[in-house]
Amino acid sequence: MQLHRGRLIDHIHLVVADLPAAKRFYAAVLGALGIPRGGEADDHVWYDELFISSAESKAALGQLTGRVHLAFQAPDRGAVERFHTAGLAAGGRDNGTPGERPYHPGYFAAFLLDPEGNNVEAVFHGPAKFSARSVVIDF
Repeated sequence: MQLHRGRLIDHIHLVVADLPAAKRFYAAVLGALGIPRGGEADDHVWYDELFISSAESKAALGQLTGRVHLAFQAPDRGAVERFHTAGLAAGGRDNGTPGERPYHPGYFAAFLLDPEGNNVEAVFHGPAKFSARSVVIDF
């Protein structure tokens, strides 16, 4: 396990009604993006900073999460397309097919609704130039 510092979001916890469906969906879409599962138990699963549990988990306090929008970075357009295909095959519903979006030049994304109705996105921001201190995206 690694601790990452300097990020805006430390972690996200989704509490779901149907954990087996969530496990199938997130295994498929995150697998398509090359993000490995960190671990799992009967009442939870986690991937990097994303923790998903049942309402019965000690971490959940018995309350389901409301609808959220999660956006995962993809390494290229092909990964966005694989994310969308894998998510549909794993029980997700289309919420925006892979394609260019108007947010900025080069924004290529796809959107799915997970089994709980959360809006889950994979986005590729276009070619980037890397430096020792930051990532710069050409617009």
